[in-house]
Amino acid sequence: MNKKLVVMDHPLIQHKLTFLRDKNTGSKQFRELVSEIAMLMCYEATRDLPLKEVITETPMMKATTKVIAGRKLAFVPILRAGLGMVDGVLSLIPAAKVGHIGMYRDPETHQPVDYYCKLPSDLEQRDVIVLDPMLATGGSAIDAVDKIKKFNPRSIKFMCIIAAPEGVEAFTTAHPDVEVYCAGLDDKLNDHCYILPGLGDAGDRIFGTK
Repeated sequence: MNKKLVVMDHPLIQHKLTFLRDKNTGSKQFRELVSEIAMLMCYEATRDLPLKEVITETPMMKATTKVIAGRKLAFVPILRAGLGMVDGVLSLIPAAKVGHIGMYRDPETHQPVDYYCKLPSDLEQRDVIVLDPMLATGGSAIDAVDKIKKFNPRSIKFMCIIAAPEGVEAFTTAHPDVEVYCAGLDDKLNDHCYILPGLGDAGDRIFGTK
């Protein structure tokens, strides 16, 4: 197992992932499931956030309690499918900033094509979590993290729902310092670079397009 890959086997995540894969799941439920899984994954992916002690006055007495130690977060979804994960993670960390990187996959070469990039101006002060439901060839994820690293953030993590072994290998080779969090590590890519067994095209299923 790749040391930079974390496969989240929590029963709630795995249960929801089954319905996400089902071809009969409609767009409304698919969107809800993507958001719910992203929220559950974010809970695990932020487990290492540092804490500091503060004094809190309860209705009964003063107590020593803990808060996150001043770390600022930014979520960066890869458009368009990554948008489906944003509401879920923001429900846990509403103060985080959100950047956007737009890419699409060339149908002939299967290589990522950039068309948009807008990131928070203070990214160097933030821990970044990149969001994309699928890690297939790894091309888009590698390109996105290349762009983010130019802004010198404090740290970067990559969070996806489904990953292919080929994508994990390519990504962790290109960015060995970035941890990958996924809910399912699938078997392989097919000849068209789609993940098997996968869940189809995440963007099309989120937005109801073909």
